[in-house]
Amino acid sequence: MARKWWPTLTEAARDRFAIVSSESDLLVLVNDRDEVVGSADKGLCHDGDGLLHRAFSILIFNSGGELLLQQRASGKRLWGSYWSNSCCSHPRVGESMDEACHRRLWEELGLRAELTFLYKFQYHADFGDAGAEREMCSVYAGVSDDLPSTNPNEISDWRYIDPKELEREFAQNSEAFTPWFKLEWQEIMQHHRATLNSLSGR
Repeated sequence: MARKWWPTLTEAARDRFAIVSSESDLLVLVNDRDEVVGSADKGLCHDGDGLLHRAFSILIFNSGGELLLQQRASGKRLWGSYWSNSCCSHPRVGESMDEACHRRLWEELGLRAELTFLYKFQYHADFGDAGAEREMCSVYAGVSDDLPSTNPNEISDWRYIDPKELEREFAQNSEAFTPWFKLEWQEIMQHHRATLNSLSGR
C-alpha cells in the first residue's frame, strides 16, 4: 500500500532552478541481497565499473494512461540528453527510500503523487570513459494530472507518451533511451500491467 509523504516546502517556496544533486552526495552501498555494506559519494559510485548502490526509478502516468518521459539534461555525467522514465535518483545516507522518491519527484518535476512499489532489480551499464551505473533499483509508479514544472539542471525536455507509441519508439530508436528504463519497461509490460491499470482506474 502506498504511503503518503509530502515535502514540507510549499509550491510557492520551491526553487525550480536549484542545484539538487552533486557528485559529493553520500549514497548507500549494498550487496547483492540489498544489505547495507557502507557508503560512498556519488562520484565514486559512478567511477570505472561503478559500486553497487541503492537507487530508484519512478514512472508517472496521467489518468489517460500516458507515461511522463523526461529528457535528461545535457550536462549530466551519465546519459545526458537521453530520454528516460519520469524520475530517477538515489536515496542519500540517512534517508528512507520513500522520502527520497518524493523529494526527488518534487525537486525535478514539481509533482506530488502517491507511489506504489512495483519491483526491485539489479543492473550494470557502462557509459564509456565517463563511468557506469551499478544499481540496486526499486521501481515505483504513480498517477498525476498536474503539469510538470521541471528543473533545468536535471531535465532538458519532457513529454507524455502512449505506451503503444513508446513500444514503437523503442523498436525504431532504442539508443535514444537510458538502459535502465528499457529494462524496467520490458519487465513492467510483462509482469505489472494489471497494477498500472488499477492505478489509473482502467
